[in-house]
Amino acid sequence: MSDTLDIASPAGASPSATVGSGAQAASAATQAFLAHRHGLWIDGAQVPAASGERRTVIDPATGAPIAEVAEGSAPDIDRAVAAARAAFDTGPWRALRPVERERLLLRLADLIERDADLLAELEVLDNGKILPMARHGDLVLAMDSLRYMAGWATKIEGTTIAPSFHYVPGLSFTSHTIRQPVGVVGQIIPWNFPLVMAIWKIAPALAAGCTVILKPAEDTPLSALYLGGLIAEAGFPAGVVNIVTGGAAAGIALVEHRHVDKIAFTGSTEVGQDIQRRAAATMKRLSLELGGKSPVVVLGDCPVPMAVEGAAGAIFFNHGQVCTAGSRLLVHRSIYAEVIDGLAAVANGMVLGAGLDPASQMGPLVSAKQRARVDSFVQGALAQGARLVAGGEAPAGPGFFYRPTVFADGTPEMTLCREEVFGPVLVAMPFDSEEEALALANDTRFGLGASVWTQNLGAANRFALGLKAGNVWVNAHNLLDPAVPFGGHRMSGYGRELAHAPLELYTEAKSVTVTLL
Repeated sequence: MSDTLDIASPAGASPSATVGSGAQAASAATQAFLAHRHGLWIDGAQVPAASGERRTVIDPATGAPIAEVAEGSAPDIDRAVAAARAAFDTGPWRALRPVERERLLLRLADLIERDADLLAELEVLDNGKILPMARHGDLVLAMDSLRYMAGWATKIEGTTIAPSFHYVPGLSFTSHTIRQPVGVVGQIIPWNFPLVMAIWKIAPALAAGCTVILKPAEDTPLSALYLGGLIAEAGFPAGVVNIVTGGAAAGIALVEHRHVDKIAFTGSTEVGQDIQRRAAATMKRLSLELGGKSPVVVLGDCPVPMAVEGAAGAIFFNHGQVCTAGSRLLVHRSIYAEVIDGLAAVANGMVLGAGLDPASQMGPLVSAKQRARVDSFVQGALAQGARLVAGGEAPAGPGFFYRPTVFADGTPEMTLCREEVFGPVLVAMPFDSEEEALALANDTRFGLGASVWTQNLGAANRFALGLKAGNVWVNAHNLLDPAVPFGGHRMSGYGRELAHAPLELYTEAKSVTVTLL
């Protein structure tokens, strides 16, 4: 993902964000996939849900149905877990050498690259994001992450331990540790980056030798279902990756299943807390990447154009539907007014439209429910006295669009300054000193991301150390690399994605001591 946003206003832009076309013209290949009768991927084949129920997938740019998928529930989770358990315990997957797992993952990356244009269109139609972001952001990060993690399959190592005590005279022994796959893993992913999140979850699990049941978000199942076909084409044994589409019932059944060894979840803090409670009965391993309320701190020496572009990119990237969205802007009072004016101009100049329309700079929110949630925060901020300087409403017409919104003069006790909105809504506050800025930035229950914007290296280092967040950027925001761990502190969860870190979560250490006779 990139934090870069083209903030140039189109010629003749109106005082509020322009609404472009809602039309979506997908390729013939994409339309053929949408027309397919999609089932669940269980044990290497597409099968109908046990209930026979179906779910309609909606294009958020138009509000019109574009596909139907199977509606999985507890009996389908049972089938998927049985397939994953058999594949892990007795199937050919268990006998594969690490280098063979690596080859399969690399083959899958090649297939994603082959079909990248189609997958990008699916992300646009399913989620609402604009095509350049999907094709050159999401797809590139997914492929890079998969190829990076493939290399780790051959580098999971144990250690040899030199004994330090001899409790029995004359007895000699050696000790070592090995790391083994944790087993069957349930993975529940959100709707904001459907394909990227699927890859972030399955790649380390498969590199480690686990088997997987993936539960995509109910609003955005299409790219995961297409991925299921590519996994089969790549040659993964049946049962290694199972994909069950459905709603909360499927997710609950997965979390509570006694034959699932670990749950990996990305989503809201509230759902993460519920998963913790449900998983406690079976003592499942957990990794949780949860919500955020990330501060963007602009010091007084930051050039105003850089501050405006950086803050706009931090909040409007992916329509603000990002767990690390820079939704709290803290600006030194000496440049506060200029930055606010600049952001209002950016927000008012952005072109809203369908993601496949080349003119679109921002697509719709993912659903009518999400748009209503965003608007409730906006109305609450108005009622609590925040000053609206841009946006603040849904435009007329079809689809789930919401104008990019900027509030000034927020205060720490306002709901908008404390709760995750997950939409294109920014609230700004001024500060007078570094100490005040750091206190405001850390005045949150979350701790996922933060950025500081300055030309002073000393100040950058002070904030990097002082900000209570798992990911801190300097003069950037939302920059990710497969080789850099990603995850949160406090109520933003625990565990890490990317780099070597998730391999620790998908393996368990075993100590082996051998006496020498």
